[in-house]
Amino acid sequence: MEWLNYHHLLYFWTVAKEGSIARACEKLNLAQPTISGQLKQLEETLGEKLFAKKGRGLAMTEVGQVVYRYAEEIFGLGRELQDVLKGQPLGRPLRLLVGISDLMPKMIASRILQPALSMAQPVQIVCDEDTPERLMAQLADHRLDVVLSDAPIPPMLRVKSFNHLLGSCTLTVLGSPDLANKYRKNFPASINGAPFLLPMEGASLRRTLEQWFDSVGVHPRLVGEFKDSAMMNTFGQEGAGLFAVPTVIEKEARQHYHVSLVGAIDSVVERTYAISIERKLKHPAVVAILEAARENLFSVN
Repeated sequence: MEWLNYHHLLYFWTVAKEGSIARACEKLNLAQPTISGQLKQLEETLGEKLFAKKGRGLAMTEVGQVVYRYAEEIFGLGRELQDVLKGQPLGRPLRLLVGISDLMPKMIASRILQPALSMAQPVQIVCDEDTPERLMAQLADHRLDVVLSDAPIPPMLRVKSFNHLLGSCTLTVLGSPDLANKYRKNFPASINGAPFLLPMEGASLRRTLEQWFDSVGVHPRLVGEFKDSAMMNTFGQEGAGLFAVPTVIEKEARQHYHVSLVGAIDSVVERTYAISIERKLKHPAVVAILEAARENLFSVN
């Protein structure tokens, strides 16, 4: 059996945390050649480069980031063991590494994750927002526990992962009080030619809305496209145009942005997914958010 040298791993972990070999030397009270040599031996053992030069310093490679995550867990457990043996209470929270699609409404993401913070065991949530493609790459490398998305796994991505439907809901059109009063009557025919704010091309909500516009024979005037849903809602708050939100966050959006109801789109459904590399979810916090979303936030279709 090939054993991992944990002294080498400790030196790597310290360099990564301190940001340089020089600062790690001060922390560990060791000479630079000693640490450099131990890092080289660890890389030879693993068969992978853990650091790459970046300017005058070092940056972890993708493999280095994976190793660092495991080192965090290993040495965190070591600290926890010491606390247990000393009779001290455990203070180390359960980490939940979440990727959030950049096209997903942030209010929904926040509502989905909230139950994790209410668990009996303390949970530390680490969120990363990026494109679905990049998030799926991180998920495949075990750098994320789960990805929250407004769409299932893109078929072109050859990553072994599984879609877990959290739930579905209809849409609601909102606007500033002045715009809402102007376009509420005779909705949806009234929004033909009305100023409208839409997500960027590629977002599930964008496709859903455009298909609905065609189905009811209306053609709103596009005045803005947004990658960030919070920015779109802020422009809507200022009266730049009408905008649509998932009905599950309608009340929260109306209160937060001080906007009014224009009309409900009951004939279309938006779905939200949790994507993992496990068919059967095991992470306690992921299980908690999935169950809460299905039971309380959404009605699953």
